[in-house]
Amino acid sequence: MLMVVSWNLIAQEDALFKNATTDYNEGRYEEAAAKYEEILEGGKHSAALYYNLGNTYYKLNRIAPSIYYYEKALLLDPGDPEIRNNLAFAKNMTLDDIAEVPQTGLSRLLERTTGLMTFDQWAYLAVVFIFLFVFLYIAYYYLRYATQKRLAFITSLVFLFLSLFALVFAYIQFNNFKAEQPAIIFAPEVAVKSEPNDRSEAAFVLHEGTKVQVLEQLNEWKRIQLADGSTGWIPQDALRVLKDF
Repeated sequence: MLMVVSWNLIAQEDALFKNATTDYNEGRYEEAAAKYEEILEGGKHSAALYYNLGNTYYKLNRIAPSIYYYEKALLLDPGDPEIRNNLAFAKNMTLDDIAEVPQTGLSRLLERTTGLMTFDQWAYLAVVFIFLFVFLYIAYYYLRYATQKRLAFITSLVFLFLSLFALVFAYIQFNNFKAEQPAIIFAPEVAVKSEPNDRSEAAFVLHEGTKVQVLEQLNEWKRIQLADGSTGWIPQDALRVLKDF
């Protein structure tokens, strides 16, 4: 009975997703957004769903939700070029031009390499490499010819090293994922305060769609950091965190 109910729910969600996509393709963006959001409210999420929501809100010229859902899609599928491309277009609509702190060549290369996949995808890849290593290592003992045995042994070692690299990348990605708490500004305009209260002086102003890192929370205030290293406090309802799934 539970299996029948679950399959019916999946079928309904698939039908709702298709209907939302049809609405989008026919220019009914408000209806499409409502149906995609309904799927989210049902507890389902995926890179494709977030990507479609980002596209829908982009068509509606709603900057913050568009960037928000593109960024969430990128968290689940960091190597997708279409998500990155559309996110770049959406960011062009933001008012805040924040220069990032420059990285060294090695750190930039490491970030790009580890960012090709999520930490769990790197971990799965490591498991696949380990299976290949074991298979070839066993084959080494059963192959008859010296050339075949040498090739199997060398290839098994290559897969062992690849597995170790994948595990290291998974560890780096996992630590980065835990350390970072990205969020998107949803308020049309918000003053970033030097202290967590309304009486403190405004350090600078941010606008909707800007990406920030949440460093800490105190009562109804969140301390944020920009890509250029600037920090300050804003009301917690002025932003939405990305890692809420």
